[in-house]
Amino acid sequence: MIIYDATNQVLGRLSSVIAKRLLKGDNIVVVNAEKAVVAGNPEYTEDRYFQKHKRGDAIKGPFFPRQPDRIFRFTVRGMLPWDRTRGREAYRRLKVFIGLPEEFGDKKLEKFDGADAIKLKSRKMSLGEISLALGAKKRW
Repeated sequence: MIIYDATNQVLGRLSSVIAKRLLKGDNIVVVNAEKAVVAGNPEYTEDRYFQKHKRGDAIKGPFFPRQPDRIFRFTVRGMLPWDRTRGREAYRRLKVFIGLPEEFGDKKLEKFDGADAIKLKSRKMSLGEISLALGAKKRW
């Protein structure tokens, strides 16, 4: 089992690495999902996620999540071959948590060097901020 810490990690870059590891057969746990960041203009980012959330019918969907852990899972799902059995099985091996659960407190957390947002010069917005903008109830 590999445990990733999403604190100050770029969402797309980290998600692509996680998707590749899932397809290889690894079990992956992601903690601190609300601290993952989306690079770019915050106003544009907020508007783009709001459009994704409002798309579709209220009864039939498609439905876009509000909570940061579910947004993270949805991003990884988009990078997996969902129409194939191996993609769906890989998706079942992914666990995403808000915050750091007690059971993973003493374990070693990994960070992906290529997804570090501190090196970014552009503006960024965390998944927690995006969730609050979409109307999520804060539970982190």
